[in-house]
Amino acid sequence: MTPTERRASQGLAFIFALRMLGLFLVLPVFALEAQKYPGGDNPALVGLAMGLYGLTQAVLQLPFGMASDRFGRKRVIVIGLLVFVLGSLLAAWATSLQGLALGRALQGAGAVSAAVTALLADLTRDQVRTKGMALIGMSIGLMFAVALVLAPWLTALVGLPGLFYVTALLALGGIAAVCWWVPAEPPRHAHTASSRARFADVLADAQLLRLNAGVFVLHAVQMAMWVALPAWLVLAGLARADHWQVYLPAVVLSFGVMGALLFPMERRGQLRTALRGAVALLALVQAGFLWVAYLDPNSLSLAPLVWLLLLFFCAFNCLEASLPSLVSRLAPITARGAALGVFNTCQSLGLFAGGALGGLLLKQAGPQGLFWATLLLSGLWLALMWGVRPTASAHPSAAR
Repeated sequence: MTPTERRASQGLAFIFALRMLGLFLVLPVFALEAQKYPGGDNPALVGLAMGLYGLTQAVLQLPFGMASDRFGRKRVIVIGLLVFVLGSLLAAWATSLQGLALGRALQGAGAVSAAVTALLADLTRDQVRTKGMALIGMSIGLMFAVALVLAPWLTALVGLPGLFYVTALLALGGIAAVCWWVPAEPPRHAHTASSRARFADVLADAQLLRLNAGVFVLHAVQMAMWVALPAWLVLAGLARADHWQVYLPAVVLSFGVMGALLFPMERRGQLRTALRGAVALLALVQAGFLWVAYLDPNSLSLAPLVWLLLLFFCAFNCLEASLPSLVSRLAPITARGAALGVFNTCQSLGLFAGGALGGLLLKQAGPQGLFWATLLLSGLWLALMWGVRPTASAHPSAAR
């Protein structure tokens, strides 16, 4: 990477890290703390208050991405982070569960993921872009593990309203990074009729559709897995407060595996092969969890769960880095934000669907039915990946 590319990648990863830490800090404690608010005795309302964030994210990723194509990436990112700050403050001031739900919805309305990844694509060359995307993926994974450690301690110290004040401060730190750390964005391309026509092409592009379907499956599988995994870890003898002792080492070790395998394969022009291998590994992990689901719950061992989680994070982090990189290469430059907006919308919908359907499957069909479904989804995605062509044949206007 050039110095400018390193600065752009580190700055944008830092923005993602601050924002995601703010979100993840709330998740481990929200369901318990929400019971202290009027209406908190209704599990359906508590679930809605948690899930509204993902729903508004899904709805607004595409408009924010398209706006960044027209008005500039940095301007849209700052506006989105300000919306997130307002949502955090509204949740901190809430005196009822309905107020919490409204604050969460407004937090999700600051849907800047597409604009951030589009700016990273603008500021990096194709051959190093996956490294930049990997830094963002690593920041998300690390913040998830850090939040699991910090959330109970911070909640005991400042309560749920205090956590939302912390998320607001973290988002303000992200705005400062956009303004003073991230390099200036390149000149915008004219938003002409031809660029709007290219956006229609984005929606019909078979290669991009495969990648969009893939990110939906990846995050649906991830959320569905976590409906069952925490209870399994407890049955295996690991207290809920100690789950980070499994998650954090697995995430960190997976970064080393990704650096040793993914980046060298990308330099050799084998990114498509690496992508297929990661999807195959994801399917293999789901088969492993399906095997665990048929074991006697009273005799669960921690070791197979730890190994399967390590392999899952290896696959997940490789896919988190390579999928948006491929989307940015295949999309026309004038519709790059829109293409990444569609991609991030599918990602958010996957999170929403995985959580909702995972809970339903666990209730109706048990863990066996849940992991049969995740295995089937992973297998279908692997079949779809055989139609993804090499990135060298991407749209010529996407090349740098």
